[in-house]
Amino acid sequence: MTTSDPHRDDTSWASPERVRRYHARVLGERARLRAAFADAAGHQRRTLTDLLAFNADTEYGRAHGFGRIRTLDDFRKAVPVQDYSALAPWIERAAAGEENVLTADRPAVFFTSSGSTGAHKKVPVTPRFMRTTFFPFYYAAWAPLIEHFPDVLARPDAVLNLKHDPLAAPPTTASGSPHVGASQVDFGTRFGEPLSAEPGTGAPWATLPVPVEAGEHLEKMYLRLRMAVESDVRCVIGINPAMVAALPYQLDLWWPRIVKEVHDGTLGGLPHGAPNPARAAELQRLADRFGRVRPAHIWPNMRALFCWTTGLASLYLPRLREEFGAGVTALPAPVAASEGPVGVALDRHPSAGSLVVTASVYEFADADTDLAPDTATLGPDELEPGRDYHVIFSHVGGLYRYGVGDVVRVVDREDGVPRVEYTGRSTLSDAAGERLRDAQVIRALGEALAAGGLDLRNAACRVRNAEQGAPAYEFAVAPATPWSDDESRRFLPRLDDALGRESAGYRRARAEHRLGAPTLVRLRPDAFLRDWQAAVATGIRPTQVKDRLFRQDPAQWHRLTDGAGA
Repeated sequence: MTTSDPHRDDTSWASPERVRRYHARVLGERARLRAAFADAAGHQRRTLTDLLAFNADTEYGRAHGFGRIRTLDDFRKAVPVQDYSALAPWIERAAAGEENVLTADRPAVFFTSSGSTGAHKKVPVTPRFMRTTFFPFYYAAWAPLIEHFPDVLARPDAVLNLKHDPLAAPPTTASGSPHVGASQVDFGTRFGEPLSAEPGTGAPWATLPVPVEAGEHLEKMYLRLRMAVESDVRCVIGINPAMVAALPYQLDLWWPRIVKEVHDGTLGGLPHGAPNPARAAELQRLADRFGRVRPAHIWPNMRALFCWTTGLASLYLPRLREEFGAGVTALPAPVAASEGPVGVALDRHPSAGSLVVTASVYEFADADTDLAPDTATLGPDELEPGRDYHVIFSHVGGLYRYGVGDVVRVVDREDGVPRVEYTGRSTLSDAAGERLRDAQVIRALGEALAAGGLDLRNAACRVRNAEQGAPAYEFAVAPATPWSDDESRRFLPRLDDALGRESAGYRRARAEHRLGAPTLVRLRPDAFLRDWQAAVATGIRPTQVKDRLFRQDPAQWHRLTDGAGA
């Protein structure tokens, strides 16, 4: 998130006193969360009591009888399970400036988030939500990085934060409230939290020193990368792993321009700093030696990546880490959405985070069911390891029994509290009754890849309707190393069998010949990276261009696969 003063001395972010205070706050919030696990059920009851009492006299609270609710069962009876579209009329009233609609305190900002339709949500963010729900979880999320890699705080330019994107003139709602991404909010100024600036937000490239249009996202990424090659970067923060995967590709794509600008002392064609022919010569020697320059060559002291490590990223992250150096650790970003937190990694577990029992009231439903207003839900104590669940949460910021659209898998329990990992969106692909979810297909892909010793850079699929016969799934894969024709032929029946084990609906549809056998399109290794660049070039913020498994839109499929065959 942005810092409170973009014009401050760059060294202030890493001043010893600030580092000490930041370190204490981060580890302190983790310790408080861990202590709360001893009475997780009590914290869930108190969180419910607090949100009901605080918002009882709002329009929504009166309409749903918040003042009469005493238990979670009462709450379930009074408030339906709902998604963004159900709450949108209330949210739009708040965004237009009406007070006391969903929350007793006025939203200070509205986070933007792309919904399943592509429309931008307006997620209300109130001061009370930030204090009680967001900040404790947010600080704790950095604990594994700060504890095990303290050198990332040694200098402002030790971290390349890819998602940091402050705006001088942010878009607003009808009432004038900022309507921006979470990474574009100045938490220090807006909410009185000067320590909230993320690692990397004090770097010299955090606020770009040359003019660039707000929507020119690729150019902004280039400018930051151009500046960062002159620093000793130790950590890359991306949250969205597609952004981290794009960095090695962009380094190669923009290499001649980067080296020339370092040599000439320019940035985006404008004078910036002193010419640095020595560093330019060093960079060129790396290119001459290795042919293709990787982040590991540019930043030999790289220590950690911070991003989501599950979903499709679980298939390509092992190879991606190699680009950044031997021994580089991938730490999982929190299981969270713009609407609120779910889980946070408190140690170096590679994928899972502990449920943030102090932040929201959490309910869950079996992922194979369709969420409806009256869906029966489970509490955190009823979850089973190895099972997938829809996430439903309620918090003081005005989201009540909100189905966020994410599916999580319970990995285990730590200190009595479930640890969960994000497995994908709840969206179903259902051409013939198979009802496939992201998580099922990704696990099947992982199983089929491992059985043949194969790996890939990314994958997607669609249902292909045959002129005659049953529809069938077509998979597009970008192999990390070339697959032979024989390997490809053997991969498909393995994938077909694995999909059947993951999904009873798929297994029945195949047995009854309602679905045909899957087919395969092998793409160039950089196909998904080229597609990602093309999407960002249309003006979409990089944080919102995420890995997508199901791609049924013909134009998008054509953009991904056209001319990209291996």
